[in-house]
Amino acid sequence: MIIFISGPINSGKTTVSRILERRIKNLAVVEVDDLKKMIEWMPLVGAMSIDLKNMISLVKSFTENDLNTVVAYPIRKRDYKYIMKNLEGLKQKIYFFTLSPKIETALKNRGERKLTYWDVRKIKHHYKIGIANPSYGEIIDNTNQTPEETAEIILSKII
Repeated sequence: MIIFISGPINSGKTTVSRILERRIKNLAVVEVDDLKKMIEWMPLVGAMSIDLKNMISLVKSFTENDLNTVVAYPIRKRDYKYIMKNLEGLKQKIYFFTLSPKIETALKNRGERKLTYWDVRKIKHHYKIGIANPSYGEIIDNTNQTPEETAEIILSKII
């Protein structure tokens, strides 16, 4: 299976992905932000399309090797269309979940993350452009949930 966990910055994507990694057998975690680190010198706009291509390549490679995959990334509608087009024909079931805490919650320091000025601006931008409320997949309001509770909801929908 292939699981995409979307949502604005600071919504819990990485934390929930790591919980799922412990709970789902043969699960590879693709943290798209880690791919971005390979080309940190490149402006974000140019890097995003390369990051998506690399993510698709990794998902296909893991799939070919019988691994389940979870991808953590803020997915825009055009990213969703690109992903679906490029993963067309794979045998694995594809799931999309969006973590969508209330913006007031996303704008707080949560866990060990300390938000920067840039993070706050990106969070507000993500909410403004609809990343927290897409027209595809399942939306999970995890405002009042622990990451473990959010992972349980995802697990109940995929297993």
